[in-house]
Amino acid sequence: MTLAGDVREGFVEITRHSLALVGLAVVTVTLTFAARPGLQAYASETLMSWLEMRQAMTLDMAVSDSGAARSTATLVKDLPKEQMAVAQSLSRRYKVSPEPIGALVSEAWAIGERSQIAPTLILAVMAIESRFNPFASGSQGGMGLMQIEPAVHSNALTAFGGRLAAFDPLTNLRVGARHLQFLIQQSVSIEDALRLYALDSGQINDEQYVDRVLNEQKQLDKITQGFKTAAVVPVHSAKARQAQL
Repeated sequence: MTLAGDVREGFVEITRHSLALVGLAVVTVTLTFAARPGLQAYASETLMSWLEMRQAMTLDMAVSDSGAARSTATLVKDLPKEQMAVAQSLSRRYKVSPEPIGALVSEAWAIGERSQIAPTLILAVMAIESRFNPFASGSQGGMGLMQIEPAVHSNALTAFGGRLAAFDPLTNLRVGARHLQFLIQQSVSIEDALRLYALDSGQINDEQYVDRVLNEQKQLDKITQGFKTAAVVPVHSAKARQAQL
């Protein structure tokens, strides 16, 4: 189904919801810049920041399982060191401003704690699915950062304003991570779960997809491992320093 069709079907539903401005803003910007690729990056970055500030006031309070309300307009310098390093790395490699990436990294860590999914795996799926472009649209109906299909996840999206909320960064992240968690629980391995995710998001080559996601995760894990290693002081090193005192 085309984006125009999605707009027609979702317009009435979206405008009745408290997040109407989110859906309308996404539709307006998407239609305006779709034919002008040179402006899409700027539009994407600007709208991500606006949506995150909007979400801080409304969306977090609407989700009962999200824990305490958190600000989603996240400054990278305010993140824990390992999250900050991951956000900076992703920002450089995918050419997205640090603040939107910082909000996604922070949310991935929070979701990871609740779901027992490695946050670096969630971020890796997002990187391969959309390269952190919240306007990404797949040929088979996938939308947004984690390429979720609104028709499949309509129940989850209803609380956020309907199908067009799939373009909202944090909504997309939460719904996509929940789907990934379900697939992991139904699979015998992470690889099998990723193959299923690839199938659902319309990926052509699922084996190549699995390799790309896992390689991306390895890069992010290397960054976080450096901080974990630094936090552990070897016993012999501590004794050697004491001996010098």
